[in-house]
Amino acid sequence: GPASGRAPAVTIAITKKPGQNASDITREVQRRLAGWRGTLIPQGVRADVVRDYGATAADKAKKLIEKLVFATSAVVLLVLLALGWRSAVVVGGAVVLTLALTLFASWAMGFTLNRVSLFALVFAIGILVDDAIVVVENIHRHMGQGATSLREAIPVAVDEVGGPTILATLTVIAALLPMAFVTGLMGPYMRPIPVNASVGMLISLVVAFVVTPWLSLHLLGGRTHAGHPQAGADAAHGPGEGRLSAWLHRTFAALLSPFLDVRHGARRRRWLFAGIGAAVLLAVSLVGFGAVILKMLPFDNKSELQVVVDLPEGRTVEDTSALLSELAGVIDRVPEVRDYQAYAGTASPINFNGLVRQYYLREQANAGDLQINLVDKHQRSRKSHQIALALRPALAAIGRRHGASVKVVEVPPGPPVLSPIVAELYGPDYAQSRRLGRALLAMFERTPDIVDTDSTVEADAQRQVLVIDRARAARLGVPATSVVQALSAAVAGLDAAYVIDDGSHYPRPIRLRLPSGDQASLQRLLELRVAGGDGQMVPLSALVQVRNTGWDGIIQHKDLLPVVYVTGDEAGRHDSPLYGMFDLVGQVRDHGVAATGLGQYFIRQPADDTRPSVKWDGEWQITYETFRDMGIAYGVGMVLIYLLVVAQFRSYVVPLIIMAPIPLTVVGVMPGHALLGAQFTATSMIGMIALAGIIVRNSILLVDFINHLLARGRTLEAAVIEACAVRAQPIALTALAAMAGALFILDDPIFNGLAIALLFGIAVSTLLTLVVIPLLYYVLLAHRRAAEVQA
Repeated sequence: GPASGRAPAVTIAITKKPGQNASDITREVQRRLAGWRGTLIPQGVRADVVRDYGATAADKAKKLIEKLVFATSAVVLLVLLALGWRSAVVVGGAVVLTLALTLFASWAMGFTLNRVSLFALVFAIGILVDDAIVVVENIHRHMGQGATSLREAIPVAVDEVGGPTILATLTVIAALLPMAFVTGLMGPYMRPIPVNASVGMLISLVVAFVVTPWLSLHLLGGRTHAGHPQAGADAAHGPGEGRLSAWLHRTFAALLSPFLDVRHGARRRRWLFAGIGAAVLLAVSLVGFGAVILKMLPFDNKSELQVVVDLPEGRTVEDTSALLSELAGVIDRVPEVRDYQAYAGTASPINFNGLVRQYYLREQANAGDLQINLVDKHQRSRKSHQIALALRPALAAIGRRHGASVKVVEVPPGPPVLSPIVAELYGPDYAQSRRLGRALLAMFERTPDIVDTDSTVEADAQRQVLVIDRARAARLGVPATSVVQALSAAVAGLDAAYVIDDGSHYPRPIRLRLPSGDQASLQRLLELRVAGGDGQMVPLSALVQVRNTGWDGIIQHKDLLPVVYVTGDEAGRHDSPLYGMFDLVGQVRDHGVAATGLGQYFIRQPADDTRPSVKWDGEWQITYETFRDMGIAYGVGMVLIYLLVVAQFRSYVVPLIIMAPIPLTVVGVMPGHALLGAQFTATSMIGMIALAGIIVRNSILLVDFINHLLARGRTLEAAVIEACAVRAQPIALTALAAMAGALFILDDPIFNGLAIALLFGIAVSTLLTLVVIPLLYYVLLAHRRAAEVQA
């Protein structure tokens, strides 16, 4: 290119067909491009690949596969440290087999290997291993209790945990699977997570009951020095496990005994439950106090940005090009920028923004676009969102000098909406709607932290219309078509002839038109002459009249109703459009717009269009629909879990106790987001829904084992303490396994909300479950026994 680093260019966009591998296509394009240099691409013409989504997809897939391997290794290492290397091999084999079968099932269901489906596997790795861990740990425990052989211990151990493990697996599926039926734009995007995780859980259950016992029989075998079959090399863990078991019994006895005391236990339990309830309320209040910010989706760390420019109507493409050059001067000074492409008066190649915000339709002379490519995220310290925030003030200042709207748009820009904040103005009079649109736009601009404002109300631009004086033209013998053809040839050009030479594959036109400077001069256009009836040349100025008139405004419609759009974004402390929108909602409610009271709608369009009103749309609408559907899925999951537990325990009260820890997840989730400064997003909600099934699983193991001990003649107090001590290890192992899987997605910009929800939710709720569930079940059984005695 030239010394300035800028040159005219042509962009060619290549799109893959559905079902094709983007990485393979981009590699083939690169190969063919290299072969065309010097032949189809002549010397002196430079061809660069400015955007390669195939390479991006391959890089993300490779990174996620690495995370999947690391997460699996971390889970196996956890079992190695807790139960020994032979047990770790058994669990590792079960995990690998489960993952392979889950991938096959995912392929059979029509899912491709993409970012979301791989995240589903990384997220699920911690819960896919739970069944195998529970089975292996119980076999290990039975051998430690003196079972004579593995063949004797395995059936008893598997049978002991078989019922609760099946039920626990079904409860996790019941919590996750309803998310597959979420509607709207987010449903198909997130569907691989609940579907793949649910199928994986079913497969892991089969593997845990079929493959894991067989592997245990062959890999945990061996002889101790006394000649009794034991857990082979894992038998060395016996004394350590004995000390751990004794320590757990002492710990839970000291922890729970004060709450089981006949005289003072009831009062202490009330204080404990009240304290936990207060902790739940305090955690929820973090949202109200602004410590946890709500947002639909967080910003991704992409290697591209987009600057969208709209000058007032009537401005020329030269004006647009000049403004883009001035904006490019600011972008040139940003060290993270690799290159950029400017499009004046035409649309840039369609991308996600172009699809959902209809940028691909922009063909007006006053419309411009800058496509900015950043260096790879591994080569810069700032995220793309931070770069966008830093660029916006300088670019907006240049835009204001030119009377233009300059918007810095990130890719993807959150949910697929026209803009993060959208106000739709309806009313009986479109002229009034335009006036209200201008006033509301001014309110947007006055509101702190609202940026990238714009509206569909055109500027009051003037235009000049040439009207042919038909009577005079007829007297001079000039047809009206000759006038039109002369003006068209001068501006658009006239193909007078064609040339074919040795260097041309196709005929090349010889195009005649005025120079660019003359095209922009009305005086030069009117000096053009056309032939009259008697052969004289008549200037166009003698045949046309110049009339100054206003710009014809476009009437936008939505669902057949005339509408004016006012758009903006929020870039303040909250960095979430929801807060900026509700700030504007309050201003409209308290002060109106242009001395006009507006009805405000949030869910649907106004049914009455006889009075002015505003419908708030944008990210709010998608957020409402997504969280509404997820809330319904959450409720359906709770009902399914309740019915499953009722069927197992044949009680309508016990399921309520088993499900009691579900609200306790909030105690970990919300403070976790506040501690890490993360926004609570749709992926965080997915984590909370998954937590419901995971935590209920622990409750089932505890309650089932308490019943098992009571059936063997233990007292109620002893059964409660022993159940906690015995089940604490498998519960802790499965919790740590799930947390290990979540740990590897903590650094992802989109899915870190899910990781935070799992990490903090599991950690806190697991600890509380080991205390709350035994005490609640103790209270229920104690009341039942007291009622039986009185009866």
